[in-house]
Parts: sequence; structure tokens; C-alpha cells
Amino acid sequence: MKSMPKLIRRFVAVMLLSSVLLLILNITLMAVYTLNKKPNGHPWTTAQQTAEQLTPAGCGYILSDDMKRELKNADAWAVLIDNQTLQTVWQTDNVPDTVPKSYSACDIAELTRGYIDGYPAFTGKSEYGLAVLGYPKNSFWKHLWPSWDYSLIASLPKTLLMILAFNFALIFIIYMTASSSLLKSVKPIVNGIHSLSVSKAVSVKERGLLSELAAGINETSKILQSQDRQLRKKETARANWIAGVSHDIRTPLSMVMGYACQLENSRRLPEQDRRKAAVIVKQSERIKNLISDLNLASRLEYNMQPLHLAKQNLTAAVRQVTADFMNMDIDDRYPIVWQTDEAFSVCLADIDKDLIKRAVSNLIQNCINHNEQGCRIFVSVAALESSCSVTVADDGKGSTDEEIEKLNHAPHYMVCDDNTSRQRHGLGLLIVKQTAAAHGGKVHIGRSAYGGFLVTLELPV
Repeated sequence: MKSMPKLIRRFVAVMLLSSVLLLILNITLMAVYTLNKKPNGHPWTTAQQTAEQLTPAGCGYILSDDMKRELKNADAWAVLIDNQTLQTVWQTDNVPDTVPKSYSACDIAELTRGYIDGYPAFTGKSEYGLAVLGYPKNSFWKHLWPSWDYSLIASLPKTLLMILAFNFALIFIIYMTASSSLLKSVKPIVNGIHSLSVSKAVSVKERGLLSELAAGINETSKILQSQDRQLRKKETARANWIAGVSHDIRTPLSMVMGYACQLENSRRLPEQDRRKAAVIVKQSERIKNLISDLNLASRLEYNMQPLHLAKQNLTAAVRQVTADFMNMDIDDRYPIVWQTDEAFSVCLADIDKDLIKRAVSNLIQNCINHNEQGCRIFVSVAALESSCSVTVADDGKGSTDEEIEKLNHAPHYMVCDDNTSRQRHGLGLLIVKQTAAAHGGKVHIGRSAYGGFLVTLELPV
């Protein structure tokens, strides 16, 4: 199934996109959170600024007012340790009592990289001594052993990429493992839906996350199969009924036509009675042709008409039908104009010659039947890029645009339709359409250039 790889790719793409977006979001939030945790700038910079802004005054030292406010806002305290005596020679008012007043070299080394009595300590150097800033406990964390293996630092980018790749691989494995049950449930569902679209029986196992959907597909399949069986029964019954009725009508109809012909040709009957007999013969002939059309339409509708396809000259077949009608038009009420170029004498196509001749005959007869006052009929054969077309048109009364639209799209007598009583172009055009469909072609019905009716039969070569 082409849809399954597409579905898997969609899952993987969503997972990768979610991971990347989550990583970017975490980095952004961490950056924002870290920046918000620096209210007074870097503490080492503040300590150095404090040392630089201490000035001697008499027996002590004075710190600038700006620096005092900054330390107060940070809740920090400061002391100044003399370089020579290592004693505290100046301090702010808020120095805790537990902070020592004198220091050794070891004490200074320890507070520089660590804490004074738990207070994070930061130092700044001046010409008067070492300024030490103390911040509230738990306000800063100081790394007491700031030394790293050089090879670790050098390989850190590569290590981070490997860790990131491992994390992505782990997330992918977990995601696919968690989704495998869903994918296993989706595949038979997709196969079942595809089978329903081609009228196949479906039986999807009703288990997994999509068990309810599988049950619905199985139930739908049962309903469709039941409807299909009922439809086939109806179609078979209708085809058998048409064949049976047609067979039963032939014998009495032959007797009616035979006796009517005898009465028509009898010299003992009055002229008026012989004309009535002639009408009976003509109408019986129409019934006979109608029965023949009905049988052929039924066989074509249910694919019971065998096709004898062979490479044939379509132009010759259409010309023969046209010539037959020309010969039958004794009173010249329906003159036929052959509009095919004489240079175009051969148009080879895979056709059932008898069916095509029947279709063209129906089209010409259709022009005659619907123009009782007479009309000219135009027949032509043309070659297209990948097909041959046969066009039959007339200059008779034609049809309205609405009627033409219905003839192109509305069902005919072989399809259940409540509006069949209003169909004027019935089995003749239906057989033409069915013949075209059996050959893989198509039919177009429209208005001719002469104001009448036009039908084009297009057949693939």
C-alpha cells in the first residue's frame, strides 16, 4: 500500500519536528531564566568596582554613594583587607558578626574561590588592599575546583553531538515502539477500505486500538455484498425476462406480419382496408426492430454480448451503411450527404464491425424517425490523434438545449428512472452509447451546424 510508507513518514516527521521544537524551546527558556537571575551584573565585576571606588579619608575609607546603593539593592556586604597586616581595615554596616576580622594567606586563598562562613565571596583588587564582597547565602553557587581535563574540553563539541544523536535515536525508538501497535491496526483498516472501493469482500480482524473502526468496515462490507448479490439477482431476472418476452413475442408477431402482408397485397380487399393492413405491417416492423434493439441493449448492459474485435476499416463500414440507406430512400425524402474526404479512405481501428454498423444505422434511423417531414442527413468519418470519429447530423427540427443536456447525462430505458415516459431518444441512442463504451470510446450529442441534431461516435484506434 502506498499510503502506509506515507503514514510512517508523516509520523517520523512529526516526531522529529516536535523534538527539534522542544529542544529550541528548552534552550530559549533556559536562556531567559538564566538572564533573569543576574540582577546586579557579574559579582566579580561588582567586587572590582567596589575596590576601585574605595578612597582613603582620615583614618578610614569612604565608598561612593552609588556603590553603596548598588550593594544595598543586592543585599551584599563588603570588607577591605589590608595587604600588609591581613586585617579588616574597612567594612560596611551590614557585615555579619561571624565574618572574621583577620585572615591568613590560606584564608584569603580559600575565600577567593569559595565562601566565608557560607556566604559566597567575590574579590576585587585595589592599591589599598583586597576588597571582599559577600552575598546572601544560597544566592550564588561557586565551583570550588575549577579545573577540567583538557581532552574533555577539546572533545566536548563532538561529545555533545554524540549525546544529542543518541537522544534523538532513543526518542525515535521509543516513539516507533509506542506507535507500532497503531500502525499494525491502521494497515488492515487501509487495506479494508481499499477493498471496499473495488467491491471486494472484507474481513478485518477486530482487535487493537481501532477495533471499533474495523467492526464498522466489516459490517459495511456485509451490507455492500448483500446489496451486490440482490442487484445481480435483479439484473439477471430482468435480462432473463427481456429475453423470454422477446422470444415469446417473435412467433405471434411473425404471424401478424405474415397475415398483414397478405391482406395488404390482396386485390379482393378495398383500398382503405389494404392501407390499414400496410399500417399494421409497418408498425409490426417497428415492434420487431424494437424487440431486437431491446435484446441487444440488454446483452450490452450486462456484458453478455460477445465482442469480435478485429482491425477493420471504419470508413468502409460507415460508407456501406450509408449506401444502404441511400438505396432505401426511394422518394428522396431523406437525402444523405457523404462528407468524408475521398482522400481519407482508410481509418483502421479495433472494432466489432457488425456492432459499429448497427450503431451507425441507429443514428441514421434516429434522424429519419424524428423528422417525419423529411430532412437532409450528413455523415462523415474523421481521424483524430488517437481515435477515429463518426458524425451523423441532420438539418431537421433538432432538440432544445435542455433535451440535449439530458440525452448526454440522463439515464435511458435500461436504467431505473421514474422519468422514462418523457425520453424521446431511447434505445437507439442507448445502443450507440453502449457500443462506444464496449469499444472504450465515447459519444457526444449536440446541435448540428445545420440547426438539427448531431451525434459524434469516437472510437480509439
